[in-house]
Amino acid sequence: MMEPALSLQIATAVHHRIHTVTVRMDSVGWVVSGTKHLVTPDGGHRYPSGRVFVLPRGAQWEIVNDPAPQGRYVARLLCFAPELVEQFHRQFGQFVAVPAVQGCAGLAADAAFEDSYMRAVAALESEASSQALREHRALEVLLMLAEAGIVFASPGELGWAERVRRLIGPSPQANWTLERIAAAFAMSASTLQRRLAQEGETVSQCLRDVRLETGLMLLQSSALQVSEIAARCGYESHSRFSAAFRERFGFSPSQLRP
Repeated sequence: MMEPALSLQIATAVHHRIHTVTVRMDSVGWVVSGTKHLVTPDGGHRYPSGRVFVLPRGAQWEIVNDPAPQGRYVARLLCFAPELVEQFHRQFGQFVAVPAVQGCAGLAADAAFEDSYMRAVAALESEASSQALREHRALEVLLMLAEAGIVFASPGELGWAERVRRLIGPSPQANWTLERIAAAFAMSASTLQRRLAQEGETVSQCLRDVRLETGLMLLQSSALQVSEIAARCGYESHSRFSAAFRERFGFSPSQLRP
């Protein structure tokens, strides 16, 4: 059963800039310490500790995570599954006239928001929580955002590249081939290739995205060694993972393992 949302904690004592991050799931983050910068050629947005940042799926940013001024960057992050966002729109139709967030948005993390946010985190991270409770807590955060004027767009039908990424996501280290992925969707390899091509994507691009984005997430949210992260992302060698990671994000994974 698909989780309604994911809960992550990003923590680092190292200043780093990440090139062109594509947001794959509607997300809301709470900066606990340090500062997050979202950078574009035209300027950017700054979120110091105590601020909440909201990123809709499909947005692209250069991201700077800066430990200053507290000396450590820490952010809690909730990422909402498309099914949950769709459920929100069905359940709370009164927000249909609120324009969907574009690019990014922000607000202060007041006591009420922090309370709702941490209840959602606790439910999502507890194995004892039922699916119904996890959905309820995650929907509560979406409702608080909506009442503050921040609403994610209704997902509609997922594209084929997104479906492929979601299939690969739980097991990026597996031996994924075009034929294996096509079989999971009960279609021929040529049909899958054609549908992805219509979106300007390929299976290899989707696989590379998932593996490197998983690597970035593990570097930011775990204490695993780079070699272990490389293996979990499907890379046979530390060096190949590091080279691909540097090319994609603009810095070496070892930078986050001082």
